[in-house]
Amino acid sequence: MFQDFLRHDELGLKIGEAAARRDWSVLLPFFNERDCIGDTVASLARQDERPLVILIDNASTDDSADVAVAACRDHDLPYVLVHERRPGKVAAPAAGLACVTTPFVATCDADTWYPAHYLATAQTLLERTGVAAAGAYFVARAAGTARRVASALHVNIAARLLPAQCHAGGAGQVFRTAALRGAGGFDPQRWNLVLEDHEIIHRVLKHGAMDYSTSLWCSPSPRKRDRASVRWTLAERLCYIVTAATQTGDWFFYNHLAARLAKRQLSSDRLRERRYQRATAPAAVFAPAVVA
Repeated sequence: MFQDFLRHDELGLKIGEAAARRDWSVLLPFFNERDCIGDTVASLARQDERPLVILIDNASTDDSADVAVAACRDHDLPYVLVHERRPGKVAAPAAGLACVTTPFVATCDADTWYPAHYLATAQTLLERTGVAAAGAYFVARAAGTARRVASALHVNIAARLLPAQCHAGGAGQVFRTAALRGAGGFDPQRWNLVLEDHEIIHRVLKHGAMDYSTSLWCSPSPRKRDRASVRWTLAERLCYIVTAATQTGDWFFYNHLAARLAKRQLSSDRLRERRYQRATAPAAVFAPAVVA
């Protein structure tokens, strides 16, 4: 099933062997992240709940894959290396999810640091009745107590007030694997635009609640985000609030937002643009499906 895109080298592990007796798989997509991915892998190797790391090379043009594999070997961390040539933050985790056999799965970014308790805390949330997903808030590793408390309260209060929305970015999302697959998983045919972290949660919420905790956090790299703006507008955000509250989210994402993002050419591969390097090739224009 995986032969077309999965490479095992002499120290790589077969999926079944790597996932045996483990509760967690981590999807770690990357595109030209050689400077950051070693630190990310090191943080995953220190987890109290030691995961299988599914490295997804999204057509990197540097030696990111070699750096990532070397880091896994150095830390004796079980890994699988997947090559996904279709660009974008939807195609990459889609390829990785096909390899997951554990009950829990986390989506992590290659430039983000995760504290040792991250997966254990996430598992405590996901084991609660009716919970399908959980989200972490972002805070700098060196942040003081006041900043941490403020960040934690901001996300957790927002989640209490607006439980039908997503309040965590893709770097800090964790799932029950069954719920994620039941929602259709990551699917470029369904959604190949930016804001994929919100769209996937919209679907997963149909299979259970999303939980948060003041103890669940991670630290994205402080490097400057210099790519072209891929954010949604204030009007789109307000519409998201209204439609989420009125359970008309399907219309919002697939009839309204998708058309607007496609018109602005905000396909998911735009997330890989940087000042020194553009996406390798423009993705095909996404044609949103119309939901009645």
